[in-house]
Amino acid sequence: MSVTGGSREPPVRVYAVAVGGYFPVRGSHPRVPMRVSGVVRVPGDKSISHRALFLGALARGTTRLRDLLTGADVRSTARILRQLGAHVGPLRPGSTVAVRRGRPRSSRGVLHCGNSGTTARLALGLIAGEGLRARLTGDASLRRRPMARVVDPLRAMGAKISDGAGDRLPLTVHRGGLHGITYASPVASAQVKSALLLAALAGRVPVTLTEPWRSRDHTERLFVHLGLDLRERSGALRYEPSADSPGGFELSIPGDISSAAFLVAAAILAEGGELLIERVGVNPTRTGVLAVLERMGAHVERLNLGAEGGEPVADLLVRPAALLGTEVGAGEIPSLVDEVPVLAALASRALGETVFRQVGELRVKESNRLELVAGNLRALGTAADVRGDDLFVQGGTQPPRGRVETAGDHRLAMAFAVLGTLPGADVRLSERASVAISYPGFFNALKGIGRGARHRD
Repeated sequence: MSVTGGSREPPVRVYAVAVGGYFPVRGSHPRVPMRVSGVVRVPGDKSISHRALFLGALARGTTRLRDLLTGADVRSTARILRQLGAHVGPLRPGSTVAVRRGRPRSSRGVLHCGNSGTTARLALGLIAGEGLRARLTGDASLRRRPMARVVDPLRAMGAKISDGAGDRLPLTVHRGGLHGITYASPVASAQVKSALLLAALAGRVPVTLTEPWRSRDHTERLFVHLGLDLRERSGALRYEPSADSPGGFELSIPGDISSAAFLVAAAILAEGGELLIERVGVNPTRTGVLAVLERMGAHVERLNLGAEGGEPVADLLVRPAALLGTEVGAGEIPSLVDEVPVLAALASRALGETVFRQVGELRVKESNRLELVAGNLRALGTAADVRGDDLFVQGGTQPPRGRVETAGDHRLAMAFAVLGTLPGADVRLSERASVAISYPGFFNALKGIGRGARHRD
């Protein structure tokens, strides 16, 4: 049982979970059942971390953020906010990050968003609302991702945004003011919604928004937590500006359920034991993965329910389970879009077929996740197919063996690493450095749950 990694670096052996510890790849797999145990905490929620930094940069006074994710994407947001005049303290694991509004300034240099679509799209809203001039770009992957879904409504609000590559980065935002807008988004996207709300907050203009399905609502919860006038009526969000910016705030970021999902999956595939994942965010717009797992036969128990900054949190208790195939409907996808790769990995071990409906959005993530999930499952011996925008996965029992192309996508690397924990597996990742985007300590955590260790990322 193994996961190996890296065409970009010398091959590094990563050991898979088993009773009493980890076993090397060489030789036949151990004739012992895989077990999990222990207590673990996952990194702070990536979506909330981005949004807390943006709102802290707009607030009066000092904002203090605990358990902020320190991965590469959030570092991109912190870097860009500093370039725009905000004071953002160092991002160190376990430290409290202080954020203060500075004097907003246009950027003379290019703002580089790295691999982070959230950074780029939310920054477009903030910069347009502040009336600044700035040019944004990103890495090769991000420059392929669509930006029109944010640029078009911002232009409708009066933003002047020019580009040289259609609806892709690089993009330049020019100085100018905004006006209010009523906008029906054609896609269910928390990034679109958040960009427009940040633009409205910074530009002090009203905005009314609707979307075809309910997307994650972290921005709305933070607005309400800060006392801003945001209300939902008849399925539409309505923000009314106030004379003052929100005051500085304190926030403890819950654990990211998207990161927790990989450890949940590893525990479900185990042959014994149980795993406790502490203080995970269980926002209803993010827990679609738990609902699907329940239908597949895995019960993830929620303990010690509480709240942080308007966000529900809970400890998750996970035990191994036999899985059944299911159908995931289009209306469920916004609440689990980031978890489709790991759910597809689990579906490859379920009895029967699992279908994911209308997941075409996965084509414009950090990679073409839709085609890569199907292709990588086939490379490991699983029957998987994409038909239009639907993904079909047929479960099986043969140990997964083969090479996985991650295309530098953190969620693909982690999803297929989970399959590498199965007895007899030989999963070779093309790289594993990408996990630093959202879960820098992932491989140590995956190793630790087989040793019964207490691990905090």
